[in-house]
Amino acid sequence: MKIQNSYQHEMKTGTLYIVPTPIGNLDDITIRALQVLKEADLIAAEDTRNTGRLLQHFKIKRKMISYHEHNKAARQDQMLDILREGQSIAVVSDAGMPGISDPGQAIVQAVAKEELPVVVLPGANAALCALVGSGLSTDQFYFYGFLPRKKKIRQSALKDIEKVQATVLLYESPHRLQETIEDLYQYFGDRKACIARELTKRYEEWGRGTLSELKEWTEQNKVKGECCIILDGVSVKEEGNWWDSLSLSDHVEKVMEEEGSSSKDAIKIVSKTRDIPKREVYQAFHIDK
Repeated sequence: MKIQNSYQHEMKTGTLYIVPTPIGNLDDITIRALQVLKEADLIAAEDTRNTGRLLQHFKIKRKMISYHEHNKAARQDQMLDILREGQSIAVVSDAGMPGISDPGQAIVQAVAKEELPVVVLPGANAALCALVGSGLSTDQFYFYGFLPRKKKIRQSALKDIEKVQATVLLYESPHRLQETIEDLYQYFGDRKACIARELTKRYEEWGRGTLSELKEWTEQNKVKGECCIILDGVSVKEEGNWWDSLSLSDHVEKVMEEEGSSSKDAIKIVSKTRDIPKREVYQAFHIDK
């Protein structure tokens, strides 16, 4: 077991800071995030052009390197060396929390394995915003991210998600949204669901309803902007009693057969089991039969 005390002593190595950035509205960046970006020795950005515009807006000048899905393996050793030398690195994604559906998780794993400090700042996250605004249950939720594109892997993922009882959170691009909603409707039936798009931006939009309604909406409207899909979890049906399908008379006979009891005793048992008056069971067995 490894313990990291992030602020209780002066660190001899540099710190890896995970810095969330706004998902649309620049006012959503935190004061602390701006301070870390100003003081970091290096900023590792998923897209340096996109992050460059953010830094320019807040008049921050710092050295940047690219760190994305296609170069993360090559960058990893370089970033580890920088941290060992005592310099700090701020990791940012294009928007939201680094490490959620982006390569940030790989560098966190590598740095933690080397027992170098990792400090995560709180901040913007599209999935949680969508969950809270969806109107669906927030008691338990399951974040999946983007569904696989390859058909067989996608089908396998959908079968797994179909069994999840918690509210399900998915990301989806606008040009694949209609196909994904159709797949969800095909696999899960007409569950409650929500589409949240362009969150925190000027054209923020929420679609709340059932999958059939959202399917019709995506067929009739051209959707733009990154989307979150929030899906109601599978309902857990309570297991019924073994005698639910039996009439009162049949229930009495079943008890007589299995318990070897008299009709009088069986009527008492059925009355107690079903929590109904004994005379009602007697009537069904001796008179209405």
